[in-house]
Amino acid sequence: MPMRGVQCFGVFGKLSPRFVGPFEILERVGPLAYQLALPPQLAHVHDVFHVSMLCKYVADPGVIDYHPLVVQKDASHIELLASIVNRKEKVFRNRTISYVKIQWQQLTPKEATWELEEDMRQLHPQLFA
Repeated sequence: MPMRGVQCFGVFGKLSPRFVGPFEILERVGPLAYQLALPPQLAHVHDVFHVSMLCKYVADPGVIDYHPLVVQKDASHIELLASIVNRKEKVFRNRTISYVKIQWQQLTPKEATWELEEDMRQLHPQLFA
């Protein structure tokens, strides 16, 4: 199921996830439409999709460790912080910007992201206590 236009993990645009799932196909509704078995968190989403919106799921246990997402009513997802992994400062001509590398819960260390320290202090002051 596509996730276009939905903020996920604080990432917009081409770096945001393209699909969510996998979900079981319950039945073929028309020549190009399928009904999916969606979890209760997606109960507000219509369960019939055109074939162009679906993608075949190929299981590769060495690559993906599947954790089900908790999806809000507006189809967004809130990712919780685990810890600050690293810090760095970017020096410009007349100012310095501080960044922190954030490890998110349910994500691998490779998926840790650099965020502005100022923004993280406002959103999550408990990390800087």
